[in-house]
Amino acid sequence: MLNRRSFLAGSAGLAAAGFSVPASAISRTPAGIETAALRGAISAGEFGVAPGTLDDQSKAFSKLLDKSAENETPIFLPPGTYIVSNITLPRRVRLSGVPGATRLLYGGDGYLLRAENADHIELTGLMLDGANRWIGDYAQGLGDFRRVANLVVDNCQIVGSGGNGLALETVSGRIERTTISGAAESGIYSVEAGRLSITGNSVTDCANGGILVHRWQPADDFTMVTGNRVERIAARKGGTGPYGNGINAFRADKVMIANNTIADCAFSAIRANSSSDVQILGNNCSRSGETAIYSEFSFQGAVISSNIVDGAANGIAIVNFNEGGRLAVCNGNIVRNISNVGPYPFDRPMFGVGITVEADTTLTGNVVEESARYGMQLGWGPYLQNVSATGNVIRKAGVGIAVTVVEGAGPAVITDNVIEATPDGAIVGFRWSDTATGDLTAADATRYSHLTIERNHVS
Repeated sequence: MLNRRSFLAGSAGLAAAGFSVPASAISRTPAGIETAALRGAISAGEFGVAPGTLDDQSKAFSKLLDKSAENETPIFLPPGTYIVSNITLPRRVRLSGVPGATRLLYGGDGYLLRAENADHIELTGLMLDGANRWIGDYAQGLGDFRRVANLVVDNCQIVGSGGNGLALETVSGRIERTTISGAAESGIYSVEAGRLSITGNSVTDCANGGILVHRWQPADDFTMVTGNRVERIAARKGGTGPYGNGINAFRADKVMIANNTIADCAFSAIRANSSSDVQILGNNCSRSGETAIYSEFSFQGAVISSNIVDGAANGIAIVNFNEGGRLAVCNGNIVRNISNVGPYPFDRPMFGVGITVEADTTLTGNVVEESARYGMQLGWGPYLQNVSATGNVIRKAGVGIAVTVVEGAGPAVITDNVIEATPDGAIVGFRWSDTATGDLTAADATRYSHLTIERNHVS
């Protein structure tokens, strides 16, 4: 039996060797598996498409797809390996295999699967194996789908892509129960989607991103990213945040990101950039390299609720009022183990904050524990407006709550919080990065007319 590691080690030489792979390296159809295992499905063997064939089967495979499209007959591929490349899917196709056993192996020289201006594309039970080979610049992913009215990718495996695992442009439909690993870019890259559902997938070990939901211009997107597991996402391209995020929404409004488990991302577990009316609910975020949950830049409307953040350089940040970022609810989150060490140097204190907010935001019912610099930070310089921090628990932080007292800062209400073990002060005023006051829970804070500080319990 040939395992995946030894198979990929030799895959780089497939093209030069004319695919002269030993017969034992490619699975063959087990006895008893009929070629057309689905009732009414086209027999792949009738078109010369058979598992275990050492030659590239792209031409025969394309003929099989064309025949299927004539009367929308589904295609079933028995277990085994099929070497194909540059396959353009018809407008309507239903292609299925045996999960974990039917492998479409990319033969190189372009792309694996592509569809454009399609009505219905359905892939189930297939392994798409890119063998870590180069993909042409005109194809963004191992599966490249553009302007597809209804795309279904269900119970598939997508491994070793030389670009994105799945690249979607103006696509509606659902990606579910699919495992994507080892992509040289992102696991799933979607741009200009229309009510896409990305549910119950596993995205791991990708070089620059996990699940990306982007738009070219800000607009309603309505994508739902729910119940996924995203782990070990790197930022090979570097930078200060565009790469290395587990789930990233950019200019995509009305996106829901809920009940995902995200761990070991180079930057954020969840990053919403210029995305309005976003909901980030019930996610579990572990060991993020930078800010675990981010709502930033020119957004209006964010609900960040019932998430767990354990380990990050910042916990939750709802910021950039200077760019128009405002209007949020941050409640019921647990944030813990926040360090002051980030993935890049910075010229001012930026890391080590549990929760940061700036404008038109309620901050209630959160628990912050073990935060290196501040438990909470309200505003930055003059960028503070209509913030209410009430009923939170903060313990073991340098400063419990840091609030800006720079001229021009707007109102903030800080009441009924429980603050424990904050050696540098429970509530302290700052001018930008510099400490400007003593502990405002023990002093007269009325000289700062924009602040209301009452009934906080400090120990």
